[in-house]
Amino acid sequence: MERIRLGIIGCGGMGASHLAGMSELSDAADITAACDIDPERAADAAKILGEAAGHPIFTCTDYKDMLDHVDAVVIVLPHHLHYEAGMFFARRGKHILMEKPMCNTEAECENLIEACEENGVTLMTAYPVRYWPEIVKLKELVDSGEYGELFNMSIWTEQYTNYTGTKTWPMSAKRLGGGQFFSHGCHYVDILLWFLGNPVEGTHLGTNYGTPWMEREGTSNAIMKFENGAMGYHFGTWGARGTEHGYCFQLHMTKGLLDFHRASGKIVFYENCNPDLPADVPEGDKVHVLWEDPDRTKKTQYETRHFLECIRDGKRPDTDGYASLQGLRCIWRMYDAEERGVMADLRGLGLDQGRK
Repeated sequence: MERIRLGIIGCGGMGASHLAGMSELSDAADITAACDIDPERAADAAKILGEAAGHPIFTCTDYKDMLDHVDAVVIVLPHHLHYEAGMFFARRGKHILMEKPMCNTEAECENLIEACEENGVTLMTAYPVRYWPEIVKLKELVDSGEYGELFNMSIWTEQYTNYTGTKTWPMSAKRLGGGQFFSHGCHYVDILLWFLGNPVEGTHLGTNYGTPWMEREGTSNAIMKFENGAMGYHFGTWGARGTEHGYCFQLHMTKGLLDFHRASGKIVFYENCNPDLPADVPEGDKVHVLWEDPDRTKKTQYETRHFLECIRDGKRPDTDGYASLQGLRCIWRMYDAEERGVMADLRGLGLDQGRK
């Protein structure tokens, strides 16, 4: 097919990370349009993209005006606006990379998926962590079998995200779609499902203690059990005034521990280390550095490149509508169970459910 014309809707906040990624994709697409309700922000985005693309970028404040300038769009709008914008482009045959979460309700997600299927539209949810080279490498290490079997995966994401006095829509549970677990934890539920398979049960506890600007939880703990007996855990907070973990992935294998600590950029394998082993044990003895990358950016170019490749080759994205809906269903089920004080039944939400 001819080169894909790609535009972005929403140029502030997370949109800035997408702009940085899109600027590295001139070999894969023609970046043609930038839309933002703030015309100055749209113009600034067009300047960044235009310098990378080598040609002028169309700008507008209403995404409907960019229809004739794009074949595909990256939608980076507040969560409660995802559905309306997504349906507009789906019904007009434009491919969609939707910033997470896909939509705020199960019915909206199902309707959007159906509209994309009916109109031959590639729909992908933007989960950049899934496509980071270090996470892809971590999955390859697990799948290799060299380190044994994965029986527990824990993910910590600790950051300070206070919306007071800035954009206020994320403070509203209705506009955000929930709390920190839904908005940010959806990244890591997606990772747990990718590494561990289909879940059978789970539980979530959250609080806005420490994050009073949040209407719903700003700190959450989620535990899931999977069909093969393995366990998955995610702790996330937007209230961290200090952190050692930052972003940390720990995978307990039957031959040792695989650890990715984003602050160091390293994947490390701890082999047969007992609890009394000194923390400063020399590398090369029982501690093996398997990967190192100093890049700490959001690295959205990898997910966007995957999106473009799927359009070009007619493939389903790894985080297509059905895959991302399974993760959101898990979150909704755990939210509901939390309110009722019971364990959530996560069976039957199947990764392949509904795929054609």
